[in-house]
Amino acid sequence: MEIRFAKEDELDRINELRKQVNDIHVEGKPDVFKPGFGAELQKFIHEIWNDPDKKIIVADNGEEICGFAVINHINKPENPFMKERDFLDVDEFCVDKEFRRQGIASELVSFIKAYGKEQGFHRIELNMWEFNQGALAFYEAAGFETYRRYMEMFV
Repeated sequence: MEIRFAKEDELDRINELRKQVNDIHVEGKPDVFKPGFGAELQKFIHEIWNDPDKKIIVADNGEEICGFAVINHINKPENPFMKERDFLDVDEFCVDKEFRRQGIASELVSFIKAYGKEQGFHRIELNMWEFNQGALAFYEAAGFETYRRYMEMFV
């Protein structure tokens, strides 16, 4: 398995994986996420590709891309309430459903962590949806810890 930065001609395959994530989100939170994976969502991968603060990482098994992550450099300046925050955000993350539970996600996280350290970051963050308990179990096993929660109430 090779973990590396994506090539532009791999964006269509990455979109196939992004659709898997979108389908999970639509099923888990249909009041928030739009069904389908239309042209607008498909084109968005090119905005990610062209953003200098974002990088796309892929897991390549030699035959196909079987996982990916999008990382985003975020800098939040100091304000009266908080110190400056400069970190890597894992914005998207997926391993193809046909390749899960083979250590690919762990390899992606290790690559992100090594890249973050090499770039001088001291923090990697991600957010996830509470309904995705499988993802939560993986992220916790990979070393992520919950430090903030978003809660909702319907009226």
